[in-house]
Amino acid sequence: MDIRTLQAEINQSLDALNYGEHPQELYEPIRYIMSLGGKRMRPLLALLGYALFEPDYQKAMNSALAVEVFHNFTLVHDDIMDEAPLRRGKPTIHEKWNANTGILSGDVMLVQAYELLLDIDNQHLKRVIRKFNRCAAEVCEGQQLDMNFETRDQVGEDEYLNMIRLKTAVLLGYSLELGGIVANASEASTDLLNGFGVNVGVGFQLMDDLLDVYADAAKFGKQVGGDIIANKKTFLLINAMKRAKGKTKESLEHWLSLKEFDKAEKVQAVTEIYNELGIKTLTETKMNQYFDTGLEQLAAIEARDEAKNVLRNFTVQLMNRDR
Repeated sequence: MDIRTLQAEINQSLDALNYGEHPQELYEPIRYIMSLGGKRMRPLLALLGYALFEPDYQKAMNSALAVEVFHNFTLVHDDIMDEAPLRRGKPTIHEKWNANTGILSGDVMLVQAYELLLDIDNQHLKRVIRKFNRCAAEVCEGQQLDMNFETRDQVGEDEYLNMIRLKTAVLLGYSLELGGIVANASEASTDLLNGFGVNVGVGFQLMDDLLDVYADAAKFGKQVGGDIIANKKTFLLINAMKRAKGKTKESLEHWLSLKEFDKAEKVQAVTEIYNELGIKTLTETKMNQYFDTGLEQLAAIEARDEAKNVLRNFTVQLMNRDR
């Protein structure tokens, strides 16, 4: 079982989906956003979760596609809320069409996600839908908390970790759990799968926070220091604000208060404050705690050794990217 092969099969299956035809203005944006690609992390995890217990992972393909369609639905609506001009280097739906079209097309994508889940055996369907509903609500809760934090002067570390758990990690956990449920795994195993996904998901978001400041610009694929420029309340900034004293605190507050500034100068200045306060090491320690907990949960699952090694190696590869 090869990761690239799975990704190719996922993309082929997504390309074959029929969302509808008329009116074209409703369905064309869906085909557009789904054609922009991406890592397909969530459907990949669903298939890997299934393969832990059963080899014929194609039987879980529609379930895997459901989480990817849902994920892209959230991106369409998030882009509208954020007024984002680009998604994966291409114009967002509300820029290419308009916000109202984006809302409606996103709604149809959510309906399509449910349609794909209906292929699940009746013995599992109620459980899958109920868990999907809870996960979807939590993703929305995370997005609302993220928006709330933008207007608050202070955000606590625990609040932030809960927000990224909801906004990002719970869908990774659900994707893995979904694969296990469809494969008739025990509830103990699917609970461990969910926990594994949630913990590594939080770890991945902390890694993104870290890479935004410390990544090699040539490898990162986007502007290094974007979070610093935007005063985004990441794990790094929250802990810097909590630990800074005296002149260091004055300097940090100065840079956070400026409305006009040289971007490179601000990134350099705030990064130096992070270095002075040991924020990089602090973030790495917290990130690795989540990774370690997740890998312990994966190790505790009784599953097919070959598939388990594929999932573990794939996760470790992601954990070591650009570090």
